[in-house]
Amino acid sequence: MSKIPEIREYEGWPVVTAEKMKYLDKKASMEYGKPEIDLMENAGKGIADGILSIAKEELLKEQSELKVAICCGRGNNGGDGIVTARYLKEAGAKVDIYLMPPKDSGYSEIVIKNIERAKEKEINITLLENGNIDKFPEIFSTVDMILDCLLGVGTIGKPTGIIRKIIQFMNKSQKLLVAADIPSGLSPDTGHHSGVFIMAKYTFTLGFPKTGLMAPHAQKNIGKLKVIDIGYPEGLVEEAR
Repeated sequence: MSKIPEIREYEGWPVVTAEKMKYLDKKASMEYGKPEIDLMENAGKGIADGILSIAKEELLKEQSELKVAICCGRGNNGGDGIVTARYLKEAGAKVDIYLMPPKDSGYSEIVIKNIERAKEKEINITLLENGNIDKFPEIFSTVDMILDCLLGVGTIGKPTGIIRKIIQFMNKSQKLLVAADIPSGLSPDTGHHSGVFIMAKYTFTLGFPKTGLMAPHAQKNIGKLKVIDIGYPEGLVEEAR
């Protein structure tokens, strides 16, 4: 069994496992009155702000010149990406969402709500399907940056199928890759991978840094790490320590 790094703090933030992150998320809404949709809104805004800073400082591009592809999974990590798209569009950037189709049970309520909000802003949403997956090398060649919101901390195991292919295309694109929360394919607890994973230049981890991001062997895959404050109450932050 891979060892979980024992680093307890990063830049003043408590470092947590995926299981503890889920517990804290539930506690934020149930005991501290922080709705999940508000936390997602804060996450998307924080990621968008980070992307715009990178564009200006590293790519030397103003907001109106920036073109971003956002690849989203079905869960809340994908929801974070959909919110990010809205803030980037409002800032003047060109942004497109590429979204995994829903499972038979559909998307969650908050993901549906944010899909609706994105459509109201006239953001293009394309489903990632077998019929169009081979077009993505060409699509990625036209953008400045790609945001990975495919797999969140709740995902276990090796990426397969369409997600496996899109990860491979993203890595081969030679575009600047940013990961939301954790690069897809990396273990949030140990930082190890099973062979298919995003090689990010920047990782914007949400709320609390995850233990896997602290692992020395993961550093080359996560790039520069930044913690996005998504508005957890101070009491919850202290409880996480």
